[in-house]
Amino acid sequence: MIMLQRTDSKNSEFIALVKELDAYLKITDGDEHEFYNQFNSIEHLNHVVVASLNNVTVGCGAFKAYNSSSVEIKRMFTSPPARSKGVASAILKELENWASELNFKSAVLETGKRQTEAVNFYKKCGYGRTPKYGQYKDMNNSLCFVKELGQL
Repeated sequence: MIMLQRTDSKNSEFIALVKELDAYLKITDGDEHEFYNQFNSIEHLNHVVVASLNNVTVGCGAFKAYNSSSVEIKRMFTSPPARSKGVASAILKELENWASELNFKSAVLETGKRQTEAVNFYKKCGYGRTPKYGQYKDMNNSLCFVKELGQL
């Protein structure tokens, strides 16, 4: 059974998972890793979800306000042994619910073209492509997505 915990970026399990995520992204992003990494500080993330499966922490995600009506989904990761078990979907749904509770209307996110599993996952979860935003506008590897959040 997947257990979800709402927390913040000071959570030690979240910090450990983000280190795994960064190691993975360093390989897939290659030369562009340092550019992307500067936008992935977890220091001020107050909305974090950590997931455990059979009492083992296996996944995480977070959001931060993008503007007054949208959040940006950040730092989504599931440990490789726990993939394809519904963990990422549960985390993303919890983040979307949390954002809705706080009266945000939509969620945006950026992922890389090379993260094909992530691209397919976000499409499956109802995210549609949107023009590149902010710091990602001129990045050839970036794909940006948006989803309207159902209000609770």
